[in-house]
Amino acid sequence: MHVIVATDGSRQSLAAARQLKSFADPAKITTVSVVAVIRPLAAVAFANDLAPKDKPRADLDSLSFRDAAESAVAVVAQEFDGWGPKVQTRIRSGSPASEIIKAAKLYDAGLVVVAAGGRGLSDTVLLGSTAQRVQHSAPCPVLVVRPAPRPPKAPRARRKS
Repeated sequence: MHVIVATDGSRQSLAAARQLKSFADPAKITTVSVVAVIRPLAAVAFANDLAPKDKPRADLDSLSFRDAAESAVAVVAQEFDGWGPKVQTRIRSGSPASEIIKAAKLYDAGLVVVAAGGRGLSDTVLLGSTAQRVQHSAPCPVLVVRPAPRPPKAPRARRKS
């Protein structure tokens, strides 16, 4: 079985890759394709939260969207080193959901793994729009990995005056 693991450069997408490894039988997976999608003419760079701290992040001045995507794909692919299946990295260009779905069809994937709410404030409330679209239109099962719930904040002790 061919598995597509999508990354948007978020820590949540790395967690999704780890979730796959936590339950999947590597003997039943032939190939893992780690896929990142760059949006052409995007006003915002590919945000790579997985880059080493000493490496600068992509910005509009450096036009290194592809470099940031390649770095994120490499970090996620590294998670599968020594796990068993062959690992491929892919950078695609276009709408993230559409390109992930196209990749699933092209590689005859048996599973697509995506993170829900990788970006934004609503990551614990809403399913991300990319994950939602992939889940709805993919030609195979989709594993949507939601962020772990945040522990509730402890109430502050009141000071007596």
